[in-house]
Amino acid sequence: MFEKKSKSEITERILKVNELLRKEMGGILLREFTTPENVIVTVTRADTSPNLQQAKIYISVMPEERGAEILKLLERDVYDMQQVLNKRLNMRPVPRIEWFLEEKKREAQTIEEILDKIKEDK
Repeated sequence: MFEKKSKSEITERILKVNELLRKEMGGILLREFTTPENVIVTVTRADTSPNLQQAKIYISVMPEERGAEILKLLERDVYDMQQVLNKRLNMRPVPRIEWFLEEKKREAQTIEEILDKIKEDK
């Protein structure tokens, strides 16, 4: 019979898959994706669904104002990148990739700037 997995085992697997996806997609972006000149794209994190069917891949773009442009290019090329990922990963299912701009780092930076301003004002 099938053995039921504990919640911690499932959570641990998701965390491992997230890290694997972050590294692999970073490598794919570096080697397979042609970015416009003077633009840096970094994979910041991956967030995989519990059933491993989908994964949100978050990117950071420098300069930030080029983020929407890069996101469109990635969405256009997602099929090709998905094929590369499918060949590299020895797992089934391989999650379907969706691209998102990283907002958390920007929010943290904004909070840091506000705190610095408050310190200066005192």
